[in-house]
Amino acid sequence: MQVILKEDVKKLGKKGEIVEVQEGYGRNFLIPKGLAAVANKENLNVAKAKIGAKAHADKKAEDEAKLMAAQLEKVEVTIKVKLGEGGKFFGKVTAKDVADALSKKNIDVDKKKIALDNIDGIGEYEANIKLYPNISSKIKVKIEEE
Repeated sequence: MQVILKEDVKKLGKKGEIVEVQEGYGRNFLIPKGLAAVANKENLNVAKAKIGAKAHADKKAEDEAKLMAAQLEKVEVTIKVKLGEGGKFFGKVTAKDVADALSKKNIDVDKKKIALDNIDGIGEYEANIKLYPNISSKIKVKIEEE
């Protein structure tokens, strides 16, 4: 029996997938619990249309990420920090600081997508920004004394 999953089901598949299951499992468990729908002609057409739309949206998001990655390669941000005795930082330079510096240049990047090297002094560093599962970009981060 073929069914279209309405929810993710462990060891079976993800939402929207068309899977083959045992007749009893489908009729007595998946369908009554609302986890799946019978894969008749009408439901199959709807599921295939959704799969096509999702693929199109994913492709569009990936293209946008590639474009943004190319633009970010040219970006350099400067962060001013206070220094104490011996040239040591008061606090730490974080991904939030880099995200704030980018937002001043009208570039919105979530701080969770920014990975920084260990910044331990004045100088130039690189920050890696993950834009899409397999697309990332590096930007230059310049640390200066305030």
